Amino acid sequence: MNTQPDQGSARLRVHLLTKEFPPEIYGGAGVHVAELAKQLHRSTDLRVSCIGEPREDSRVTAHTEPDLGDGANPALRTLGVNVRLAADCAGADVVHSHTWYANAAGRLAQVLHGTPHVVTMHSLEPLRPWKAEQLGGGYALSSLVERTAIESADAVIAVSHGMRADILSVYPEVDPERVHVVHNGIDTTVQRPDHRTQALERYGIDPARPIVLFVGRVTRQKGLKQLLEAAFDLADDAQLVLCCGQPDTPEIAAETAALVDALSRHRSGVFRIDGMLDQVSLRQLLTHATVFVCPSLYEPMGIVNLEAMACGTAVVATATGGIPEVVADGHTGLLVPIEQQQDGTGTPLDAKRFSADLAAAVNRLLADPGLAGAMGAAGRVRAVEQFSWEEAARRVHAIYEQVRRPLPSPSVRAADPATGGR
Repeated sequence: MNTQPDQGSARLRVHLLTKEFPPEIYGGAGVHVAELAKQLHRSTDLRVSCIGEPREDSRVTAHTEPDLGDGANPALRTLGVNVRLAADCAGADVVHSHTWYANAAGRLAQVLHGTPHVVTMHSLEPLRPWKAEQLGGGYALSSLVERTAIESADAVIAVSHGMRADILSVYPEVDPERVHVVHNGIDTTVQRPDHRTQALERYGIDPARPIVLFVGRVTRQKGLKQLLEAAFDLADDAQLVLCCGQPDTPEIAAETAALVDALSRHRSGVFRIDGMLDQVSLRQLLTHATVFVCPSLYEPMGIVNLEAMACGTAVVATATGGIPEVVADGHTGLLVPIEQQQDGTGTPLDAKRFSADLAAAVNRLLADPGLAGAMGAAGRVRAVEQFSWEEAARRVHAIYEQVRRPLPSPSVRAADPATGGR
């Protein structure tokens, strides 16, 4: 799809503000920004300001967090580097921030330079109260930054309709007309079936046995605890492969390690792979999985489900957040119902029932490889036809044009004493 702007309009100068950018990516928001940037480079004069070590691309400016001394809350360092990101935005037509880690920079640029500010919401701080365990008082600060940015933004982008509903519920002061839905995309030329087995061999996974695969951070949000409890009831011949990102806290790390150890004593074929996987290894694991499982308690959309579908794998996922907009229940996978606490934690009201239902859904597909295969094939088609980064970029570009400040007419510029009529 053509994402080029109309010939009659000036090429937009857009500044993307983000914590994550290649090669430093650890979550779905980072994947989103990287893929969106690839497309926006074609249709805009795009600059990226990110946090971390210098990048080789001349269009990307990276800033390290300031040293505030021992004991300083990490959230304060994030605010410090946001000042530097905001300084990069002079001359931009639009600034577009992603996650609270860069929202303050977008808001500062909006006030300082008068630049329209677009915010993409990948999650909401008030719906992740477990982060207080990780950030302490920094969680209150991150929540304040998010609220300030979203309530003042010229446009807010939600990654799903479920996310849009959450935004309007959590932030009732936000005008619904300013909240737009743009689904995450997937690069189906990168995420595609890959039947090679090097990754399985590296980790000792048996390709002849069924594989249940989890990929996600070790955080309460991802429902890993519930999956590990459900795994005690999975079919005996199934292997469980856990690709785990960095734990949020030492306490969650210890809790997860204890559950994995207990499960390993109960059954064979439990594999834990820590750290970010390279694209090839992830693709091979997704392709060989009989079932990809996403037990999230909070998931605005979940790019990882799209990645599994693009690799031709059936998905079992929680029917929460934006997941039902991605996984077509009974067609590309199975959705597991959940009744949740309304205190922001997403905790199942009946934890045993949820774990049992999760195990039953996975076992249904393990017992019927034909059904799992058909759902995987349908998932690949759905990912290709309905979720592309080209379409996401086209819709984002349209939002930029909507909020862009109109240029003065030639007659106004001629009469402007600041220009001397030049």
